[in-house]
Amino acid sequence: MSTLEKLKTTLQNVLGPRAEQLVEALDELTLTVKASDYLEVARTLRDHPELKFEQLMDLAGLDYSAYGDGAYDGPRYAAVSHLLSLTHNWRLRVRVFAPEDDLPVVASLIDLWSSADWFEREAFDLVGIVFEGHPDLRRILTDYGFIGHPFRKDFPTSGYVEMRYDPEQKRVIYQPVTIEPREITPRIIREEHYAGLKH
Repeated sequence: MSTLEKLKTTLQNVLGPRAEQLVEALDELTLTVKASDYLEVARTLRDHPELKFEQLMDLAGLDYSAYGDGAYDGPRYAAVSHLLSLTHNWRLRVRVFAPEDDLPVVASLIDLWSSADWFEREAFDLVGIVFEGHPDLRRILTDYGFIGHPFRKDFPTSGYVEMRYDPEQKRVIYQPVTIEPREITPRIIREEHYAGLKH
């Protein structure tokens, strides 16, 4: 039995029906859990002697609205964390979908792994996922006055506002975006003239 098969079997035995979905792809396992089970499952993954995921290596927010070229029909926002067991030399990806698309909320993992702190702040800032129980959930990469969440699929590439220094007011000001959206079509490079060579 391979290490991945052993981990999969152990997860099925320990979590039972709380493991909503367990998918193996590209030599990795992805465990999907319900938002209502998320915190309890995370605690089990950390504390159960057969699992012992001591470290949270990464956590990110995802927007599935354009997944599969728009063919995906399910909850829009998910938080995905990457766990590491030093004891068993196992890695696991854990995914939880926020039940509501209008206000995506999932539990914070900060009380289980302190490394979740800035990862959850980043997911809140860029994707707009609210982590319930996080003690200091505020923007971490964008400006305090920033409007929206730039990693959402429907966020415009140019943004909503731009900032510039106004010499008359002698301060930085915000104003609506003045960049005109345009499509740039690159020049066509013909084979016979490529790099100055003639055939």
